[in-house]
Amino acid sequence: MLDNTQVERLEAEAVNSAKVRQPLYAARKKVFPKRASGSFRRFKWLVMAITLGIYYLTPWLRWDRGPFAPDQAVLLDVANRRFYFFFIEIWPQEFYYVAGLLVMAGVGLFLITSTVGRAWCGYTCPQTVWVDLFLVVERAIEGDRNARMKLDAGPWTARKLVLRVSKHAIWLVIGAATGGAWIFYFADAPTLAGEIFTGTAAPVAYITIAVLTATTYTFGGLMREQVCTYMCPWPRIQAAMLDENSLTVTYNDWRGEPRSRHAKKVIAAGQPVGDCVDCNACVAVCPMGIDIRDGQQLECITCALCIDACDGVMDKLGREHGLISYATLSDYNANMMLATAGGSGSVNPSLVRTADGLFSDKVAHFHIRKIFRPRTYVYMGLWSLIGLGLLYSLLTRDRLEVNVLHDRNPQFVTLSDGSIRNGYTVKLLNMIPEPRTIVVTLQGLEGAEMSVVGIDHPAGRSVPISVEPDRLKMLKVFVRQPAGQIQGTAQTFKFRAEDKASFESDEYTATFNAPEIAR
Repeated sequence: MLDNTQVERLEAEAVNSAKVRQPLYAARKKVFPKRASGSFRRFKWLVMAITLGIYYLTPWLRWDRGPFAPDQAVLLDVANRRFYFFFIEIWPQEFYYVAGLLVMAGVGLFLITSTVGRAWCGYTCPQTVWVDLFLVVERAIEGDRNARMKLDAGPWTARKLVLRVSKHAIWLVIGAATGGAWIFYFADAPTLAGEIFTGTAAPVAYITIAVLTATTYTFGGLMREQVCTYMCPWPRIQAAMLDENSLTVTYNDWRGEPRSRHAKKVIAAGQPVGDCVDCNACVAVCPMGIDIRDGQQLECITCALCIDACDGVMDKLGREHGLISYATLSDYNANMMLATAGGSGSVNPSLVRTADGLFSDKVAHFHIRKIFRPRTYVYMGLWSLIGLGLLYSLLTRDRLEVNVLHDRNPQFVTLSDGSIRNGYTVKLLNMIPEPRTIVVTLQGLEGAEMSVVGIDHPAGRSVPISVEPDRLKMLKVFVRQPAGQIQGTAQTFKFRAEDKASFESDEYTATFNAPEIAR
């Protein structure tokens, strides 16, 4: 175990200090985050690997849908207006499924934020993930914090030029890979990749790659924390989602203050001393350039790297983890009341410990049940209800639709034998990637029969129609009713479309018009 004075003190100053707010249009001060190690950093590595793997590899996954549909597992087929997601196929008129997923994502974000704070920002936000990736490249080429700061402050030399060119070149490659992966979601990935490299792809593909390369390079490499501070609205919205039982990354000054690097001298002088040795490790690792000891701040993305850094120092000193930890406001306030003797004085860490140096039984600690409160159940219930509704709708939706449009002019024709004929445009929608034979049948309209233009089938009450996979087929249909069977100027009947093989069917109620004299 080390003494307080043996712990290395890092010369780290908060760039985004809560005590001195920077002007909105001030020049960016570079942040050189030190590499952290610990459980939260390992968890972030895992999340980064999973999220980047999903993004880059998903377009290359295959899914067999038969010979009449693409075999890319996830495909936004804009040309044919289809969205394929493994076994699910979404048509334009079913966009409410996408809207429902977006609503679920919003409610899920509210749920996560109200329980564990800005976990989305700290672990899974694309900005956070790509900044982490860019920092990996930066550290691998230029070194850790001190080496990067020295390189940045030093004069331009051949070595510095090579290092900077190498770093920015790799960043641009990552940006290009990001843009390239994005366009692969909109076309067959292997085919489009070949066209990209041979120069035969559509111009919009190259434009999209160029735009996303520029934005990824700029946001992940050059702007970094400024995107979260100035461009993202979520830091300003999240406050409405938090309450006293929400978990946030917190500096527990009820045990950390007063800070001192000379604890033995302070204790010998009869003065209280906290666990914080003012080593600035938490400031050095922060990718947002803040000092968590200043309290909750808009810039904090709760990535918890400061927890790993502080826990490492506590290990060296032989003290308990948790000087910086995930904590709720209610627990923090309770412990502050204990450490200040009910708020009557300044923080005295001895009040939260027993004579043998252990924490008092009165110290409030987090328990998982504290996040399960009415708000949590409301969000979980709403999120689950939307999800179950979408799932039920998805499993019970029809893959066959019929739509009918009555001719406007003329609305009816009187034939030579006195019978009345109406014209209709019938649209049969086959929403599966297989050919189908759809039987169109008249229901109602006594004595009527129909004939389909272009179909070699005798007039009658039913006509079988072949419909191609994933296609809309338009038919010109004439319905004739003998004069003696006409019962009014406007009679309702139904067109029924049925697939005998799958037993799917759909109906459309239409109107048959006739002149007054026909009655």
